[in-house]
Amino acid sequence: MSNHVWGLLSHPAQEFREIRQENEALPHLYAHYIAFMAAIPVVCSFIGTTQFGWNFGAGRVFRVEPVTALVIAIIFYALMLGAVALVGQVIHWMASRYANTPSLQQCIVFAAYVATPMFLSGVVALYPLVWLCMLAVIAGVCYSGYLLYHGIPSFLGIDKKQGFIFSGSTFAIGVLVLELLLGITVIMWGYGSDLF
Repeated sequence: MSNHVWGLLSHPAQEFREIRQENEALPHLYAHYIAFMAAIPVVCSFIGTTQFGWNFGAGRVFRVEPVTALVIAIIFYALMLGAVALVGQVIHWMASRYANTPSLQQCIVFAAYVATPMFLSGVVALYPLVWLCMLAVIAGVCYSGYLLYHGIPSFLGIDKKQGFIFSGSTFAIGVLVLELLLGITVIMWGYGSDLF
């Protein structure tokens, strides 16, 4: 599974064809890929917010107590695992009008691999500067959009024009799911912080 990370970053269209041919089972994907990748932003956020605190500049730092951060991290982790499945279901629903409709399982696998850059961008939460985290999230979302654009045509067996329309719609829904996830997370981290 981890061998796909480099392929997704260097040659996404070819990598998505290989992923589709593997026909990976969901329990295996969740246990060996999504569980690990989704843990990156969770663990980094936990360390960053408990050890350094959110740095808003001008000397304003918000630190979260470890017990509170652990509860928030568990909820955050569960939400991310659920978000991958939700986006996979959206892709499956939208792909149902095409002749080469992938299974729900294949769509969730595809969504998991498309989310890889967003998972990796969570590394910057080790030292949570608000502006740096925002830049990392934006970069992760943009590269996920790039993966979606290049992966959809080979994944669904459609031309690039149809792929552009499909990926644009899917990207918009995915961004809404991400915004909801980030909003919930910000509220949780905000209520769990102590100003010092």
